[in-house]
Amino acid sequence: YTLADTVIAGKFAGRSALAAIGASTAIVNILMAIALGANAGCAGLVSRCFGAKENAKVKSSVYTGLIAFGAFSVLLMTAGLASCAPILRALKTPSNVLDASVVYLNIYYMGLPFLILYNLGTGIFSALGDSRTPFYFLVFSSVTNVILDYFMVRPWGIAGVAWATFLCQGVSCVAAVAVVFVRFVRIRTDEPVRPFSGALFRQFLVIALPSVLQQSFVSVGNIFI
Repeated sequence: YTLADTVIAGKFAGRSALAAIGASTAIVNILMAIALGANAGCAGLVSRCFGAKENAKVKSSVYTGLIAFGAFSVLLMTAGLASCAPILRALKTPSNVLDASVVYLNIYYMGLPFLILYNLGTGIFSALGDSRTPFYFLVFSSVTNVILDYFMVRPWGIAGVAWATFLCQGVSCVAAVAVVFVRFVRIRTDEPVRPFSGALFRQFLVIALPSVLQQSFVSVGNIFI
């Protein structure tokens, strides 16, 4: 998404748009690290339960992950929208691209729940042994993003490429979560399924947090530099 936004915005919206996206890259990478950490946590926990044929725990793990990270993504989105401009100013973003950077990053923040829940969905598919479905979603959203970028950048500039990413991530997220629930209807269990489990959530964090830290250290370092 970011690569397509950068190329198309730089070509059709000018150098200021390209600079605005560049100023947001380190923050976007941290958000992506959180999404990939959620993916790793969900995939690790669900695959463990699925391999042990504990179907009730499989369902409970998925519900716990969706609820926990869904709520966390909303909190993170709210905090990001409230602090976007001050953080970009603290990062010494040039004044001539500050407004455009705020616009781009704010729209990205609004799509954060889609980004995180989509990555949860792909982690669930991988845990259940299905790597094709998330690949199809990824190809569809990536190609659609490029097409929408091309048509939306001309009238709306950097906001157009940001909204294109928002729309593609939103459609992919809704489709992925819907397919997850359709698959889960077929998984039968005689045991009660808990919609949220504190014990499973702690296991979730044990897997997810190291992944988030590992993937975000470089971006955090770049922000301080």
